[in-house]
Amino acid sequence: MTQPIVEITHREDFSAAHKLASPQLSEEENRAIYGPCYCLHGHNYGFEATVRGPLDGRTGMVMNLTDLMRVMREEIWDHVDHKYLNEDVPFLDNLIPTAENLAIAFWDRIQRRAGELEPSVLVCVRVIESQANSATYLGPTTSLRP
Repeated sequence: MTQPIVEITHREDFSAAHKLASPQLSEEENRAIYGPCYCLHGHNYGFEATVRGPLDGRTGMVMNLTDLMRVMREEIWDHVDHKYLNEDVPFLDNLIPTAENLAIAFWDRIQRRAGELEPSVLVCVRVIESQANSATYLGPTTSLRP
């Protein structure tokens, strides 16, 4: 009998500052595109990682959430909490720290520890920038086509 496939999600929160600006744009263009986010400001972010895998009949778990939490804290939280994302986080160098780019960067950091998530696989990473805005990255193999 095959085991049911289940998705589980863990969330962490952090506070950080950033400024949205593209070095490819003029100050006027940056102000027009990013509006108030062109100025230095901060957020109380949330970020979630979802993994999918077979339910272990012995433990009743897809994986131990403590292991996922440890990876998320070591790879992301320890580096971004109470930091200036534009300058203090080496793995974000040369990125405009939008929620979209953060979701991709966080995916990459978690995915490099995929062996610790087995037999589950990373499904998505979501960055919650505010109550109104979030970005979800589904991994490099997704496309816009159904």
